[in-house]
Amino acid sequence: MANQSSPEGFLLLGFSEHPGLEKILFLVVLTSYLLTLVGNTLIIVLSVLDPRLHSPMYFFLCNLSFLDLCFTTSCVPQMLVNLGGPKKTISFLGCSVQLFIFLSLGTTECILLSVMAFDRYVAVCQPLHYATIIRPRLCRQLASVAWVIGLVESVVQTPPTLRLPFCPHRQVDDFVCEVPSLIRLSCGDTSYSEIQMAVASVLILIVPLSLILVSYGAIARAVLRINSAKGRRKALGTCSSHLTVVILFYSSVIAVYLQPRNPYAQERGKFFGLFYAVGTPSLNPLVYTLRNKEVKRAFRRLLGRDGDSREN
Repeated sequence: MANQSSPEGFLLLGFSEHPGLEKILFLVVLTSYLLTLVGNTLIIVLSVLDPRLHSPMYFFLCNLSFLDLCFTTSCVPQMLVNLGGPKKTISFLGCSVQLFIFLSLGTTECILLSVMAFDRYVAVCQPLHYATIIRPRLCRQLASVAWVIGLVESVVQTPPTLRLPFCPHRQVDDFVCEVPSLIRLSCGDTSYSEIQMAVASVLILIVPLSLILVSYGAIARAVLRINSAKGRRKALGTCSSHLTVVILFYSSVIAVYLQPRNPYAQERGKFFGLFYAVGTPSLNPLVYTLRNKEVKRAFRRLLGRDGDSREN
């Protein structure tokens, strides 16, 4: 069956059945996007300019911030147009580019979060060997692996998804072009695409998440062996921000890609998709800065005010 959508593009329904909600979401998405731009740009600038932040932890955080900037920019402008007016269309090329970027960067973030968990594991469980294990060269290699795996996953999964025999109405019941929503749009056999998505979900979601859980299991055992309460708080403080980001990201992504096929789950999945596409990139900088004294000190130094003496 020929793909009837290619010359005309798609209709992104999003939350069009709730016009009042769209107005609220427009303000929420716009505010979140501005916070994403400011917060993640600030983290990148601080990580690059402040020599005291030239460490593996902030190298990976800089990668995560850059990834979040690209991730939200690939979808938010189109989303704002759809939420702010009657136009809900996206061209076939635009949908293809959005799908490719979403798959690539989403996969990269899954791998990068597991790499950051490994970094925290070494910092807490093997602190005396941290400098010899987590070397700058290894950091670059691990970050490169995360980006390459994301690119490969997108190259593998995007073309078969776009070749599906889409229904003539071209209505995507989502606010972005994602694999689950495009599979639901197909009027033909989607068995291969569903199997491919299931395999990718296991390899890209479940395996990295399992590695993260194993790392934090070892971290928890190491923390429990620390005698002083101050030492335990310090050890947990190095991991709490990353663990919070992992929970926010994985809970929303799993809700989108591993949801059952029924109308209620589909509607709920749109909200989870909106949260991981817009919410988590804006929350990540807050999570990493509000409880991070080093970042706050670096920000004060950037402003010309050294607040080290006032921090406890």
